[in-house]
Amino acid sequence: MGKIVIFSAPSGSGKTTIVRELLKRYPDMEFSVSATSRRPRGAEKDGTDYYFLSEEEFRKAVEEDRFVEWEEVYKGTCYGTLRSEIERIWAKGNTILFDVDVMGGMNLKRIFGEKACSIFIMPPSVGELRRRLVGRGTDAPDVIEKRVAKAEFEMTKAPSFDHIVVNDVLADAVAETVAILDKFKAAK
Repeated sequence: MGKIVIFSAPSGSGKTTIVRELLKRYPDMEFSVSATSRRPRGAEKDGTDYYFLSEEEFRKAVEEDRFVEWEEVYKGTCYGTLRSEIERIWAKGNTILFDVDVMGGMNLKRIFGEKACSIFIMPPSVGELRRRLVGRGTDAPDVIEKRVAKAEFEMTKAPSFDHIVVNDVLADAVAETVAILDKFKAAK
């Protein structure tokens, strides 16, 4: 069993931007593509950003025990980590990098224990989080408000993670995260 790195954060915190930067810096880390029952947003591609499954396909995969963990993050919208993704990445000898919702991150840490380094990306404030979500231009105002309400709850879970990185200035957040990863990767 190899190592895993878990990134979780409220939507709009910048976690995916940080993850993409880290993947450029660490060639032995590989992104675990999560499965979801939601439709693609913007330019998202199946098999690259997510494995997009219908609700029926997702439920069947749950019944067949094909997920290490999964959650219904929003009513009718599920996300999960496929066992096949973990096996695929570890077969190459790579460290798995997860970009998952907060409950999924807590579940993965619980499952993998000391083999996992969990990092919570914290927005500088709820107001800034709302501004970022609006700036994306991908969600309707009512969806943004649901995401902000969920973010307020998710931020209470930050102490459950090994590390909390506040993403106010992106370069600083990346540098802090690199220091955390270098230490984790060097440990036996």
